[in-house]
Amino acid sequence: MARVRKAVIPAAGLGTRFLPATKSSPKEMLPVVDKPSIQYVVEEAVRAGITDILVITGRNKRAVEDHFDRNFELEYYLEQGGKHELLKEVQSASELADIHYVRQRDPRGLGHAVSVARSHIGNEPFAVLLADDIMVDEAALLREMLEVHDRYGRSVIALLEVALEEISQYGCVEPDTLHEDLVEVRRIVEKPRPEDAPSNLAVSGRYVFTPEIFDALDRIVPGRGGELQLTDAIALLLEEQTVYGQRFKEGRYDIGQKVDFLRANIELALDRPDIGPQVEEWLRDLVRRRNLG
Repeated sequence: MARVRKAVIPAAGLGTRFLPATKSSPKEMLPVVDKPSIQYVVEEAVRAGITDILVITGRNKRAVEDHFDRNFELEYYLEQGGKHELLKEVQSASELADIHYVRQRDPRGLGHAVSVARSHIGNEPFAVLLADDIMVDEAALLREMLEVHDRYGRSVIALLEVALEEISQYGCVEPDTLHEDLVEVRRIVEKPRPEDAPSNLAVSGRYVFTPEIFDALDRIVPGRGGELQLTDAIALLLEEQTVYGQRFKEGRYDIGQKVDFLRANIELALDRPDIGPQVEEWLRDLVRRRNLG
């Protein structure tokens, strides 16, 4: 049974929720503290042992490619200035992994974005990591999902419990529990109304797929807005083979949402030994001044 060697990061979205900041800059390059958000996702894949990464890009995304490339002028400037720690940080981004790029010419949804990866992936299993979701867990979730795939040879999706009133924002599954955090997916639906949801387990940003997902993607039809939904392809895959769900509880930031983006910046800054104490002091002072405490 083939092991997962490759990961796909869809990053072709228009970033409309962060306009005007994303009018000319990719949303994936918005910084979380001092690092572009997409770098966290690439680092997660690398920590899980995946170093062959395909980024699905679109128009106005060249900054993503430039970030993971060398910048000899900047490196020379830092070296000449004796800024060796900064030089190391800059160089590390270009040395993380073997990163490839392909364009999704039309924004036709997540399912279409994943289908664009077919020629690169071939007949191998692969991981999909959504660029809007940062996992701050030392890649624990992704490693668990890879272990489930290695054990059963089947696709695995990440599942997070959410409030039932929020389930209409997500794909949702009907689970059959195997043991504590691993379920067998019986059914999957895209953004159900709370009263129609089979559970409060939301599909959440991390997937490990068998190559048969590409055949399922070929068979789905466009949904709302003309988009091809990955959830619909998973539903077709379920008709042919078992799909597992790996439950998790913490570590996720949905930085496609403004409040979670701000939360990620603040909480990750607090965890930094170099700036955490100053940020904490500022927050305490802010709470006092605004009478929030």
